[in-house]
Amino acid sequence: RGFSALCAAPGPVAGADRSCSDLRQFYTGKGFTSERVPQTEISGEHLRMCPQGPTCCTSTMEEDLAGLSTKETEGLIREAGRSLQAVFNGLHRSFDMYFTELHGRSERSLQEVLSPLGPLYSQNSRLYGDLYTDLRQYYRGSALNLDENLSEFWSRLLERTFKASAPTDVSLSEDYLECVAKQQETLRPFGDVPRDMKAKVIRAFVTARSFVQGLLVSADVVRKVSQVSLSPECERALMKLLYCPHCRGVASAKPCSSYCANVMKGCLANQADLNPEWQNLIDTMIQVASSFSTEPSLDVVLSSIPVRIYEAVHYLQENMDAFTAKVYQTCGMPGEPGTGSPTPHEQKKKSGSLTASEYKPSPTAGLRLEMQVHISKLREMRQYWIQLSLALCGKLAPGGNSQDKCWNGITKARYLPEVMGDGLANQINNPEVELDITKPDMTIRQQIMQLKIMSNRLKNALDGNDVDFQDASDDISGSGSGMCVGGQCPRSRPGLYAYSPDNNRVRGAAAFQTGFCSLLLLLPVTLLLLLQR
Repeated sequence: RGFSALCAAPGPVAGADRSCSDLRQFYTGKGFTSERVPQTEISGEHLRMCPQGPTCCTSTMEEDLAGLSTKETEGLIREAGRSLQAVFNGLHRSFDMYFTELHGRSERSLQEVLSPLGPLYSQNSRLYGDLYTDLRQYYRGSALNLDENLSEFWSRLLERTFKASAPTDVSLSEDYLECVAKQQETLRPFGDVPRDMKAKVIRAFVTARSFVQGLLVSADVVRKVSQVSLSPECERALMKLLYCPHCRGVASAKPCSSYCANVMKGCLANQADLNPEWQNLIDTMIQVASSFSTEPSLDVVLSSIPVRIYEAVHYLQENMDAFTAKVYQTCGMPGEPGTGSPTPHEQKKKSGSLTASEYKPSPTAGLRLEMQVHISKLREMRQYWIQLSLALCGKLAPGGNSQDKCWNGITKARYLPEVMGDGLANQINNPEVELDITKPDMTIRQQIMQLKIMSNRLKNALDGNDVDFQDASDDISGSGSGMCVGGQCPRSRPGLYAYSPDNNRVRGAAAFQTGFCSLLLLLPVTLLLLLQR
């Protein structure tokens, strides 16, 4: 823009004596110096963005106002983005607190549920605690294989239970106990519990972890896209839309609504191209959120872990004679001579007869309400990227619905061109913003790919499958993410997440509320309220 200094302000128009005081007041109110404003109207041949004709704007003023129009619009886009990020961060905090509480409540019930097992619980409390630690670390983002960890848990529990049932004078070597543990899959000593519990626990934790990742990815995409700069072509169009009426002396004329729509659809064409994958991700997250409250619900799965373990051990104790006989066939007799075949330990008779049907897990009503709130908020976000242009028009150019007396970019009259569709491909004939539709914005294209990757991850999670992407350089971390404690993911490895880390997420998001005041920003009218400063 350096050339503007070379453009001397043209002299006054012959015979013109219209004062520029109104424009001077407006221009200085925007933070510019009044010395640049002519006393009276001048000839407008120098104008590059506004229609030429008698004007109070010099070339320098035109450039100042053009830059301002872009700065103000980008500020509104970022502000709307921050509102949306706050929603995602609030949903993440809410779900993370809820899930963590479910997990903690289940772990705290271990002693109550398993204490009837006597020494088999008290002497092996670390085994049970390690299971919960592994589950917690997995949810937080650690690269654990849940299937392997659960299988290892049942094998170790089988060793301990078998050893506890053996007579005290029978020596069981580590090798022998290892052989016993290997019978877990073939002999199914715990009945159907391990297989059934494994399927439900894996599905619960895979979907929960993917859901919180989906919320974080969505917020991160909004942040990055909301910071994309507007193009020089957009700057010219915004100047013409917003401030040329002042230069032309018709400041009272509001931009025609259809005119503003074409400018914004052109300026936000790349952003609107997020919409298909954005909707796909939101819809998939709604599916996942809905799955949490379908039977067996998330809270039932977590709260019933202790009682399922109890059932499994009780089943083995009841059938220990038959299992022991099969172990002798496979592993041989224990190394040291004892009293012959070990017999079930007295502890079996002391144990109660608690079953899953008698154990009352936490009610699902709270979860269903929680998920309904999440789903309603997610649903309101579906159209964000294509409603943004209309919402910005409502803020930047309100009151332009008088179709015959609005600013159409040239004068105060009706705007005749048709309104373009959304997205880059639909701007080929946009009369207001000149775009090369063959050159999409690469930052936004990258974010579209992140949305696609996350959607696929969530769809796999719905099927109970955990996809471990290998194309990322780091794990998500950072304060407030809820995924890794202190920015560190225990036992983590690169490649767990398919997007680059960023620790500068919106940190000042308001505390999560179940009200919808900050969440209706995607409806055209209420988004305008959110855009108000």
